[in-house]
Amino acid sequence: MSQHDLDQFIEVEDDADSTLGSQIAASETASLNSLVLQFEYENGRRYHSYQSGHYAFPNDEDELARMDLEHHIFLMLIDGELHLAPLKSPQRILDLGTGTGIWAVNVADKYPSASVIGTDLSPVQPSFVPPNLEFQVDNFEDEWTFRQNSFDLIHSRLLLASISDYPALFRKALGALKPGGYLEMHDVDPGFECDDDSIPEDSSALRWSNLFFEGCAKIGHKIPAPEEYKTMMEEAGFVDVKLKVVKRPSNVWPKETHMKRLGLYTLTNHLNGLHAFSIGLFTRVLGWKASEVEVLIAKCRKEWKDTSIHAYQRVIFVYGRKPDITS
Repeated sequence: MSQHDLDQFIEVEDDADSTLGSQIAASETASLNSLVLQFEYENGRRYHSYQSGHYAFPNDEDELARMDLEHHIFLMLIDGELHLAPLKSPQRILDLGTGTGIWAVNVADKYPSASVIGTDLSPVQPSFVPPNLEFQVDNFEDEWTFRQNSFDLIHSRLLLASISDYPALFRKALGALKPGGYLEMHDVDPGFECDDDSIPEDSSALRWSNLFFEGCAKIGHKIPAPEEYKTMMEEAGFVDVKLKVVKRPSNVWPKETHMKRLGLYTLTNHLNGLHAFSIGLFTRVLGWKASEVEVLIAKCRKEWKDTSIHAYQRVIFVYGRKPDITS
């Protein structure tokens, strides 16, 4: 239950024991607030405490800065657009796993007449935001309390390693969307790939990506292949599903200027983020010692900077429409 819903519960309590009921509800709300605002610390990183462990990555300032860099990278990949779905005057938008809230802030500015909600397990979003934007602490894998048939767009970015049941999530999104509304997901395949056999057979970066896939599977958050997103959305009932897969280079190895710049930002992102991606998952799930993780990270950073390795990651953009009501 979100904070907004809890506040509504307190306001409508009006029976004979309303004073006692309000006190109990207020006490429970205060306890929830206390839990939400607390954080956990491990291996020098800060993590969310609300539904602890559901999200494998930290939420400290270094990671939040990296997330904002990711936002810039994703804008570069789709020519500065916030979404690909063909929206027309949206009135209600939901951003799942909003992170720093930067996408939600941008989309609220773009559509000032729309009501925008951003949800996340961590209360790390800014307090100064557009008046049409609200942030809620919530887990999108729990039962949804949003009105059915109410959103024009449901958006998510980089939920990899966070979803245990994609079909269930797609079904919930389908129910919450208006007929004709869109679900759009932007994500990364964390594989380390190339088209010219330039990745060494003993590549540490390739080993890291395979271990990352393994760790996510062990916690029940298996990462789909890019083409699976489209299939699962169609099976959930979405129509006109469009899938766009693009490559982002590992560093500045490409010759073309735009791709070289994209590679520079991607390299910076990974050099700053490898510790965050690895330390919790590898120690908690794969049983590594923190010192062992640090050694692997150091080797990966060296490879990511090597321009003789023409590696890339695949980035997934997929959106689909809820069917219109038919007579």
